[in-house]
Amino acid sequence: MTLVLKVDPERPDPEPIARAAAVIRAGGLVAFPTETVYGLGANALDPEAVAGIFRAKDRPAYDPLIVHLLDATVLPDVVSQVPDVALELIARFWPGPLTLVLPRGPQVPTQVTAGGDTVAVRVPSHPVARALLAAAQVPIAAPSANRFGRVSPTCAEHVLADLDGRIDLLLDGGSTQVGVESTVLSLAGSIATILRPGGVSLEALAEALGEVQVAQEIPVEGEVLLSPGTTSKHYAPHAIVVLYRGGREAVLERMRQDAVQRVDHGDTVGLLLVDEDLSAFGALPVRRASLGTVSTMEEVAQQLYAALRTLDQADVSVIMVRDFGPEGLGLAIRDRLTRAAAGRVIVVTEDAA
Repeated sequence: MTLVLKVDPERPDPEPIARAAAVIRAGGLVAFPTETVYGLGANALDPEAVAGIFRAKDRPAYDPLIVHLLDATVLPDVVSQVPDVALELIARFWPGPLTLVLPRGPQVPTQVTAGGDTVAVRVPSHPVARALLAAAQVPIAAPSANRFGRVSPTCAEHVLADLDGRIDLLLDGGSTQVGVESTVLSLAGSIATILRPGGVSLEALAEALGEVQVAQEIPVEGEVLLSPGTTSKHYAPHAIVVLYRGGREAVLERMRQDAVQRVDHGDTVGLLLVDEDLSAFGALPVRRASLGTVSTMEEVAQQLYAALRTLDQADVSVIMVRDFGPEGLGLAIRDRLTRAAAGRVIVVTEDAA
């Protein structure tokens, strides 16, 4: 079984942090909270420790890891070059949920980067993550602490559901704040490119940089990725997910019609809903999970993974959810739901309602 140590998320006690840091330095695996989701950490400079992450998660070797640092002064340990534009972003967004893809330094094992010549790095803001980095005194490679391709964990219970017995230690710091992973930004081309939308919005990056684009290409299965979390199917529950896009009223009507049809065919239907949409489905015999209020995308993002897991635990066969637009955190939520749905996206027009 995995050893679980509770820690205060704001003022983590030094004793459990020291025990976790010792595990990291010895080449073991520690799950810990960041401000985004729980990460599964190992010494980023130890190839055998990094290999342990891939084994524990059943993660394919072509999917790179993000290296977490205590602060920007550690960058020379893991990257070979830091362009001026990166320094500007670091000053504005670190610590925080922004990952930068930079040229890999020779100290970083190729297992971390899936054999590529770039490495993804970030400085987390969560007090527990920062305390662990300070105590371990090594960069920590840490993908999300779940089985590969499944729903990311936002609390310790989620980690144990996927990885109990597969990892050495879990620091239980309660629920995470952001709820979706960091934004991954590549500075390799002439235009800064978001490889994975996340906790730092497109709008915030555009304000800092001017022009920013979002990568549209879906990687071919098995090819080396520049960023984690970009496969066509990812963040997925066991149930089938169907994402609906379009105007709210038309989408809700189409979802209601499809839910009725599926129930009539014997499916157990789950609805992932914001509070404002709960009444649209009346007494329909379906399972419901709340994402909070649509007026606060921060709340929707924070609840997203837990709500998906709740419906999975209810053994629903299909999960229906509507899109919430591309503004702010909505872009990251759209990205996660599109990948969870593995491309099962229904675009609803007003005429079709």
